[in-house]
Amino acid sequence: MTDTIREGSLGAVLSHAKIISDTDIAAALAEQQRSGCRFGEALVLLGIVTQEDIDWALSNQLGIPYIRLKQEMIDPEALTLLPAAFCRANRLIPLIRAGDELAVAIADPLDKQALQAAAEHAGCRINLSIAPVEDINRLLDLCYGLATGTQLGFSSTIFPAEQCDAANTDLSGSNLLQLLLHYSIKNRLSSFSLKPLDDRILITGRTGPLEQELGQLKPDLYPAFCSLIRTAAALPPGGDNGGNGNITIEYQERRLTFQVLLLQGIQGDYLTIRRHVAATVPATLSQMLLPPFQKEQFSRLAHLNQGLVLFASRSLQERCRFMDLLLEEQDTSGRAVLVLGHEPGRMIKQFPRIPLPASDFGKGRLIMDTLEHGPDILVIEDGTALEPFSAAARAAMRGKLVLVGMDIRGTRNLLDHLIRFRQRNALATSLLAGIVSLKGLQLLCPSCRQPVTVPQQELASLQLQLTPATFYHAVGCPACDFTGISERLFLTNCICFDEALRSRFETVPDGSSFMAGLLADGYRGIKAEGEDLLRAGAISPTEYLMTVIQ
Repeated sequence: MTDTIREGSLGAVLSHAKIISDTDIAAALAEQQRSGCRFGEALVLLGIVTQEDIDWALSNQLGIPYIRLKQEMIDPEALTLLPAAFCRANRLIPLIRAGDELAVAIADPLDKQALQAAAEHAGCRINLSIAPVEDINRLLDLCYGLATGTQLGFSSTIFPAEQCDAANTDLSGSNLLQLLLHYSIKNRLSSFSLKPLDDRILITGRTGPLEQELGQLKPDLYPAFCSLIRTAAALPPGGDNGGNGNITIEYQERRLTFQVLLLQGIQGDYLTIRRHVAATVPATLSQMLLPPFQKEQFSRLAHLNQGLVLFASRSLQERCRFMDLLLEEQDTSGRAVLVLGHEPGRMIKQFPRIPLPASDFGKGRLIMDTLEHGPDILVIEDGTALEPFSAAARAAMRGKLVLVGMDIRGTRNLLDHLIRFRQRNALATSLLAGIVSLKGLQLLCPSCRQPVTVPQQELASLQLQLTPATFYHAVGCPACDFTGISERLFLTNCICFDEALRSRFETVPDGSSFMAGLLADGYRGIKAEGEDLLRAGAISPTEYLMTVIQ
């Protein structure tokens, strides 16, 4: 280790852990002298280590716990013991006080001056944990409020300067969120997204297949803005890779709901926000607005006694409601029904529900364990991954009727998924009794429906057998709460597998080939029904393209 690094310093700790070399130390010291940054920051800037490497080494070498911070870890009373400016300057945050001891999370546990000053400020002994600096900064903004003089960092060529100024001076982000939501309503955006990049947050809006830039945000306060949206949409404060929730706002004396879709990205939360119109699955098959052929297919599935029936949709609630609908149609008297998961089994009939573990291995193990209890019908909320699907297939081998939810969009994608499982010997084709794939479709509001011209390139992408004389879209009005939508209904591909279909499925190379064979035999499913609705002017070409084709 180089003589320029003193014992007990960050460089010494990382060197002892064999994470950095003498050459790395020399390069970091040179960068530190050039830019004036801290030694650890210099290592990260040079790409020698990541911040996670540093935190891990400090935790292991010093025997100090490493934690990821959440707002519920922090006692508001503890916050009163240390001033916000002191915490920001020293990159630490108080967590909880117990007697004369104050638990503190800090980014740099080697900063002895900061720890001594914290003990003197609080009048307590310090119990130390290490936390990522981005977690500390996010929680400081949430718990103490944003630093005075800070601007949100929003810029746009779409919105007037006074609206941008109002958004920037409201450091909570509430004004900016309202600005984007109202713009989305007035301009009939199908959605808008916040996309974190390395040096900025790009805000875009989508109208059908077209996307435009609405503005940009500086990344400094973006975590606090995301926390506002997470809280409003009842999403977890952090740590989850994805999720979705709803935000409700008042607009012209009406309550409008938006769906918030979240992906946790490397540079921050990737958020898409769009108008939400709920679709209700009726409690009985007779109330479903299904065409006769699809209703007959679904009724056949409801009279099965064994085999695998798969329900495919990216919406957990919607696919589980269709599983419930089949249970309602089933004669379950004298039969033991067991539901695995929170969402299925919520209609008229009531059955025991067992929570599914988070891990795929745990799901597979639970499915096998349930067989010891002798169910006749087994309902599985999510069997998309290999382990739970294999276990569901083994349950069907034992003569059970197994209803399985699949987090997959579209019949062709589901068939491709099953073919991959078949090739890995995870599915015996003889077990496959049926598949139900569903897509929710938004019908145009008749009060504000207007003719629209479809560009030639978009017309080609619709893949229509017969082009309608007139296309329509809706502009939004009070009758439809400015959504342009009258209601949502479901289009389905409901396929019952007999021996002939199983034999065909056994030999096809992919899902497209299987569906092509069905269509050649006269099968009518989602695409045909969607095209009928488009020709009748009940849906827009954009809705047909985004829901039926893509």
